[in-house]
Amino acid sequence: MPRILAFDYGTKRIGVAVTDPLQIIATGLDTVHPKDVLEFLKKFLLTEPVELFVVGEPKQMDGTPSQSAQHVKGFITLLKKTFPTIPVETIDERFTSKMAAATIAQSGFKKSDRQNKERVDTISATIILQSYLEKKNYLQ
Repeated sequence: MPRILAFDYGTKRIGVAVTDPLQIIATGLDTVHPKDVLEFLKKFLLTEPVELFVVGEPKQMDGTPSQSAQHVKGFITLLKKTFPTIPVETIDERFTSKMAAATIAQSGFKKSDRQNKERVDTISATIILQSYLEKKNYLQ
């Protein structure tokens, strides 16, 4: 079964998470600079089949798009143009960075590891993907 990839898009870093082949568990994969993400994905797709991209959609508390939403829309357009056979879905990403930071704080990492922003982005992508999987399974 093909995997699902999820992204926590940021202008400095993109957190990437992936499902296992059975699409049960979300796991952090990597953090990639936006200029390198297409090359990263092309290499990944050479070894693993992917059936869906899930992108975190940044929203404000009232549900309206946040300031970074325009960057995410551009990223989605780039994904669709570069990988036209792989559909893209979005999911609300409110609170994922805070949830990731809380997860790291509770995990027993030493302080220097807890302050690693790349780790926060990867865990945020994992939370986005796990949320998508839970929503998908709930609707079935």
